[in-house]
Amino acid sequence: MEKNNVMLVVNPISGGVDKAKLIGQVSHYAKYLNLNLYCLETTGVDDLQNIREYYAQYNPERVIVAGGDGTIKLVAEALEQQDPLFAILPVGSANGLATDLGLVKSLEDNIAIAFQNHFVAIDFININNRMCIHLSDLGLNADLIKNYEKSSIRGKLGYALQVFKTLSQAGKSFEVSIKNKEQLIEAKAQMIVIANSQKYGTGVVINPIGIMGDGKFELIILRKITFGVFLKIIMGKIPVSSGDVTVISTNKALININKPTSFQIDGECCADETNLDISISTRQLRIATLKN
Repeated sequence: MEKNNVMLVVNPISGGVDKAKLIGQVSHYAKYLNLNLYCLETTGVDDLQNIREYYAQYNPERVIVAGGDGTIKLVAEALEQQDPLFAILPVGSANGLATDLGLVKSLEDNIAIAFQNHFVAIDFININNRMCIHLSDLGLNADLIKNYEKSSIRGKLGYALQVFKTLSQAGKSFEVSIKNKEQLIEAKAQMIVIANSQKYGTGVVINPIGIMGDGKFELIILRKITFGVFLKIIMGKIPVSSGDVTVISTNKALININKPTSFQIDGECCADETNLDISISTRQLRIATLKN
């Protein structure tokens, strides 16, 4: 690796931040530290390959990602076989991973953190051979993301509007079978979360026992989501002891659903699924964070 080389990957359409200003600030900071900064903007076309080729060209020791959860996943997936120090500038519409890592500072503070050497090592999850760094789910929240992507209103207001629309239009539960080494669970559910961490990008705590580097992920089975249950969730009081919510901590699981069900990974909609093969990674990602 070239220790003086830093790669910046920018999603130009994420969030509402002026990306030209951001690139200028990062460039100025890199120049102050006598580092070479190489910037790549995603386009939505061949991004995985473009990121790999750019990385191979400059062989940077550090890769900074400016975007939301989906952009972070994209870059990590592209560089899965490499071992750079990743850093996050959370400027997406959903910044759940950054929130979990305590990167809720100002842009200037986060740029400073991105160039520091303190980091945490986190797991990632393999779902049907696809990478999940933060949170995936089946059912209601995936429906919410579908509705949000179709909406013309972005940001937190857009999410809030779609929350109530999605809950009011929620369909019937789906039947699910979940098998791991310890048990077989068969249930009806409206939503199943596959969680490597604790919070959605909105700050909602969905997995209060989540630890990103413990070699396990959690499955949160929500059998019935009423407005009351939802309000408890957004207040950070997910009722894990109730009959409506079950949490399983494991490193491997098979999920079978009786019908095609909406599915999302790290805030991005995927094709509807009926079967998921899930396992924790044997490798970890190093992400720069503020030293405690």
